[in-house]
Order: sequence, then C-alpha cells, then structure tokens
Amino acid sequence: MRKLDERLHIVKKHIREDKIVIMILGLGSVGTYLLDFLISRNDETMKLVVVGRNAERIENNINIVRISALIRRLNRSEIILESGVDFNEAEQIADCIEKYQPDFIVNSSRVYSGLKYGSISWTNLRAYGIWSPLAIKYIRNIMRACDMADMKGIAINTSYSDAVIPWLKTAGQPYPDFGSGNINHLVPRIKYAVAQIKKISDFWNVDVMFATAHFHDVVISKEGHAEGVPQLLKVFYRGEELEIEQNEIFNLCKIPMPTDEKRNMMNASSNYDIITSVIEAVRYGESRKIFSPGVFGEIGGYPVQIDSTGDILRTYIDESVFTLEEMRAANRKSIALDGVENVENGQLIYTDHLVRKVADVFGVSLPQIVEFEEIDKIAEYIIEKIIIPQLDKK
Repeated sequence: MRKLDERLHIVKKHIREDKIVIMILGLGSVGTYLLDFLISRNDETMKLVVVGRNAERIENNINIVRISALIRRLNRSEIILESGVDFNEAEQIADCIEKYQPDFIVNSSRVYSGLKYGSISWTNLRAYGIWSPLAIKYIRNIMRACDMADMKGIAINTSYSDAVIPWLKTAGQPYPDFGSGNINHLVPRIKYAVAQIKKISDFWNVDVMFATAHFHDVVISKEGHAEGVPQLLKVFYRGEELEIEQNEIFNLCKIPMPTDEKRNMMNASSNYDIITSVIEAVRYGESRKIFSPGVFGEIGGYPVQIDSTGDILRTYIDESVFTLEEMRAANRKSIALDGVENVENGQLIYTDHLVRKVADVFGVSLPQIVEFEEIDKIAEYIIEKIIIPQLDKK
C-alpha cells in the first residue's frame, strides 16, 4: 500500500476539488449511526458508499437514514449500496474498493454481530484483550484488499485498535492509519468533569492531553477510578493548565450509559470526528487534534494532530505535552491490565493472568501466544468455547 504521506496528498487534492468518497464497510449500529451523522452534514460533495453482504438489511438501514435526513432537510449526499460483498473474501472487497477508490474507508463490521463482547468479558475477566483474534479478522482482510486495489485513501478501524493495528503492523501487513473509539469515549467525560469541578460553563474550551489504552478507557468510564494506576493526563482551560486531582476528575467520569446498540453512537461519533477533522483541516487550513487508538501502529491510544496549516497535509502524534516514550509506557501499563502482554513480530501475547483467569472462569485453555497465521483458528475457538456457551446460559 502507498505511504500515508502520499495518500494524504491525494485526499487533500480531492477535498479541495469537492469530490469526497467515503466507504463504510458493514452497516450495523456503528455504520448506521455514522451514515446518519455524515448525511446530516448536508454536503453535496460527499458520496457515501455502503458495503456489506445482506442487501435487504443494509437497504432498510439506508432508507431509514435517508428519509429521516430528508425530513430534517439535510439529505444532499449521494448514497450507494454495494451488497453481496463477503468480508471473508479479500478479492471481493478489493473489487469494490477499486471501483470507487474511496478517500476514507471505515471498517465497522464485526465477526460476531449483535453482541458486545465486553458484556461477557468485563464481568468475568475485567479484560477485553481476549477478543483480539475476533477484532482483527475482518480488518486483516480489508487491509489486504486495500493493498490489492491500490487504495489511495485513509483507512479507519473501529474494533479494539489498541492491539489490532499494531498486530497487523508487526506482522508486516498493511494496517489502518487510525483507530476510532475507546480513548475517544473517555476524553469528553474528562472535559465535562473538569468543567463541573471548576464551574466552567463553556466546557468546549476545556482541553485535554491524555494517553492510555482500552482498559482505562473502560474502568474510568464504568467505575470512576484508574485501578490505582496514575494516568498520563493534563487538563487546560483557555490555554492555562488546571491543577485538579486525577481521582476527583475520574470519579465524575462515571456517567451512566446504555449497554445496548445505542452505545455505538459514541464509536460512530469517533469515526465521524476523524473524517471531518481531516476535511475541515484542509478546507480551513487548520490543525485539528483528535484522539486515536492504534494510530500509526502504536499500542494504545494517543493524541494526534491533523495539520493542514502548510502546503502539505500531515498527521502526527502530539508530543507537545508528553513525550512519545512516556505515552508508550503508559499505554503498555494499561493494555497489560486488559490482558495483552505485548504485540510483536506478528504475535499477540496474552498475559499469564488472563490465561489463568480464562481457565478458571470458562474452563478453556487459551494459548498464551497467538500467531498471525492462527487468527482464524483461535477466533473460531473463542466463539465455540466461550461466546456460544455464555450466550446459551442467558
């Protein structure tokens, strides 16, 4: 696949020419929310291509979004349906990508649809890393397809990017440029908490610098604490750093949320933020900060600048407050609590603690090291030995 700098140059050119193609792979709840958010921009320059296998289900979801948007007088974007595409088949995906050459491609598909994996893992294991082989399966095929089709756009992944994108990178495979979700779900909570503590009415002017991985995104959001691990966090208001105890902030981050598909509104918003930050940075010659898990193949979540203030469009990890090494270290501490010891040389290595816990709770022997070539085998093993038995109990 082409280097990111070259693809960013092409995307910038298309944005300036008002020809933007966005491809959404999978139209479950995340994809449907994202489609709704994008069509609500009322942007005539935007073509939205929805790709999936089940034509009837996808068309139904497209129609509800399209008609609802038109009721709000917001439907000016073209929507195209490409059905009959099996995400197990890289060649089928490649044909579709080659046909439209999207500027943005978003993977919102899931191997085991209709289930929040965390509903099984959090109460039993307090670790999400177990699901990595499922999370990587489709995006591996999608990125192979991007390479085959010489995709010239930006690739975004939605499922456990903290570990999945590094796994692809260390295996020498093409990998997504950005991950969505996870850290993006926590940063707004921190902003609201800081505003509440300091009685700030214009909470949108609270700025956050933060780097952590999925475990702390979840435990802080769900339980309002960091499990005794100091976090790499600084908060600012109108450029001035605020001195607030982390525990005070985190305690206010425990905001009740639905656990059904409505929760995916946040993940869709994270995808939307990445796409629109690139578009608006180019259109207005600005630099926009986002937060992204797995960005550039790094383990965990990082602050990222999308910078179009100069002649070229650049994206880079923001080291203005914390060094890259500080952020890497903080992320490794966090992801280890999520059950991932390391990702290296195409291997995902589970922690000893997770392997023992899986054996104790589910009676299942999980291999400590998952080789890249064994992804399909281990994904099916997890579905058969853990997911299905747990669902049968309900």
